[in-house]
Formats: sequence, structure tokens, C-alpha cells
Amino acid sequence: MAESSGKPSVLFVCVHNAGRSQMAAAWLAHLAGDRVEVRSAGSDPGASVNPAAVAAMAEVGIDISAETPKILTADAVRESDVCITMGCGDTCPVFPGKRYLDWKLDDPAGQGVAAVRPIRDETRVLVEGLIGEIAPEATR
Repeated sequence: MAESSGKPSVLFVCVHNAGRSQMAAAWLAHLAGDRVEVRSAGSDPGASVNPAAVAAMAEVGIDISAETPKILTADAVRESDVCITMGCGDTCPVFPGKRYLDWKLDDPAGQGVAAVRPIRDETRVLVEGLIGEIAPEATR
């Protein structure tokens, strides 16, 4: 839990937990390292991570091929400081005191890698902004 580690905790949620939320979680883990706890889940998880998302992330040196879609639980939300939804509407449980953001990203489902690249790149920009807010680098 975020309370015990002292690190901010972020939960990324999309419907299938197969594309957007997986890419966002991978970016956050890659860019913030151990400064942030990262979770992702889906309201209706798919069978596997979108192959185009896996390919697009591999192009930037991030391997998400071993990830598996996970079901969204109330505990995952409760244990996270920031919950970021991506196109799943009202399916994310709301708890007082949590910060909720909704990122408007295109759904990569059924898209080829060429269509997923801009989503991947837009996700990185959003994640970089989030890191600047919740886990900035130590001052030099």
C-alpha cells in the first residue's frame, strides 16, 4: 500500500486492461522507476495484452509482452493515491480522498502498430506530466 511504502501509488484503468492502461503503467514504471507504485486493471479484462501495444512499446525499448490483463477491484482503487481512467466511464469505484483523472486516449483495440504509436507517444507525455506532479526528481 502507498501508506506503508511512502511512495505515491497510481492505478491506470481501461476497459480491457490490454492497451492504454498497460502502456501507461509501463511508461510510469520505466520513467519513474521505484519512485512510484504502479498498478493497472480493467473493468472487463481482455484475454491478453494487445499485440500492437506490445510491438509499439518494444519499439521504444519497453517489454510488456509478459503482462496480463487484470480485473479492476475496489481494493486496487482503495490502495492507490491516483486513479486514471481511460474510456471506461463510471465503472471505476470512487473513494473519498482519492485523485481521479480521465485521460482521453484513442482505444488501440483492433488497431495496427502504426495507429498505436501516436497513442503510445501521447501516453508518454501524459505520464511525464503526472510524474512531475506526484514524484518529481530530487532537486539537484
